[in-house]
Amino acid sequence: MTIKRYWGTFLPIALALVMVDCSLPKKVKFKNPVDTRDRQIDYQTKKTYYFEALGVSVSNEFDGARLNGANQLNDSTITLYFAPENTPINKSPYYAFETWSELPRQVYFEFEYPKEFRHRYKPKRKKNGEWGIVDSVNVIKSDKGRMLRLMVDREPQLIAAQEINSSDDVEQWYLQHILDSNDFVHLGSAGQSSLGRNIPVLDIYRGSPEGKPIVVLLTRQHPPEVTGFFAFQEFVETVVESSALSTEFLGKYRVLAFPNLNPDGVDLGHWRHNSNGVDLNRDWSKYRQPEVENVVSFITETSKKDGGEIILGLDFHSTYEDVFYTNKTRRGTTLPHFIDDWFERLEKDIKDYEVNEKDSNSNKPVSKGWFLYGQGAVGITYEIGDHTPKERIVEIGEASSLAMMELLLEK
Repeated sequence: MTIKRYWGTFLPIALALVMVDCSLPKKVKFKNPVDTRDRQIDYQTKKTYYFEALGVSVSNEFDGARLNGANQLNDSTITLYFAPENTPINKSPYYAFETWSELPRQVYFEFEYPKEFRHRYKPKRKKNGEWGIVDSVNVIKSDKGRMLRLMVDREPQLIAAQEINSSDDVEQWYLQHILDSNDFVHLGSAGQSSLGRNIPVLDIYRGSPEGKPIVVLLTRQHPPEVTGFFAFQEFVETVVESSALSTEFLGKYRVLAFPNLNPDGVDLGHWRHNSNGVDLNRDWSKYRQPEVENVVSFITETSKKDGGEIILGLDFHSTYEDVFYTNKTRRGTTLPHFIDDWFERLEKDIKDYEVNEKDSNSNKPVSKGWFLYGQGAVGITYEIGDHTPKERIVEIGEASSLAMMELLLEK
């Protein structure tokens, strides 16, 4: 009786576990695995710092902010402290704060980081709804890193390492520029982040989705890498524009575009990680983080359901310079000649442009390796420089999208 009661209780649970395990995406092995289990993070204290003697306020009470402390140093200087969500972490100190004053005055903001980090990003400023780069004459070297000289008044100004594109900003972009009047773009969700934020997906095709080869576009695995997001925006906008090329392409191919893979990290103002303190672009093996697991599940289940082969994955990032990280293995993949042909076309179509390619098979569990080892597809990490001018990003993003569509239609 005891044994029967035991199995009567255990068997449904065991079957449920088997069913859940079977529904999980297939894991992919990498030469150098990375531990992507949850790690503790240090949350910012959200507050507005008011310095009465100066009549100046500094705040991090908005999505995408990064400010860990503020103190008045003297009668003209405020020291701002910026720290990462946890360590170890890339040496890419991110900052974002808002400031205003009761009366117009000049203030010096000294940027301070933990001793192992150095200043990286040129300050950007948003005032009256417009972003621009702070003039370099107002960015002064100091013992602690950089000092920003700024005229402040009652009109709040945002100062940030990169232009802020929060989850709400991203949503407004795709609603207005991608979904509006494009009935062939289908808005879906790949699930939720660790903190319950939506992970949107733009499912783009004309006619029936069945049997259409799939191109996957990813971005914002690393929150501050906004120049890569700008290239992603232009790339997607070119795919959906009203043109004969786009119409023909989307009649034969399907695009799954993920405009915000790390919404928690984006809105929390993280330097690199998600809300569990993990680099998502090291989790494309065992999928311990919900963001990657949900996106991988969505891609693979969509492919299986409609019989569309995954042929190409582009993951948009930012780094110090424009560069394409590729896998050396080409033979046996879905598109063995695509990379060489694509790069040749970019150098032909973009004035004074030379492709910067760094090729190596992925040893660590990053997305481009997942496309290669997990899908037999071409995977490319598409990096835009931190300080590449936006006009150039638009040019590269558009040209690379056009070239991709033209080449795939020749296939």
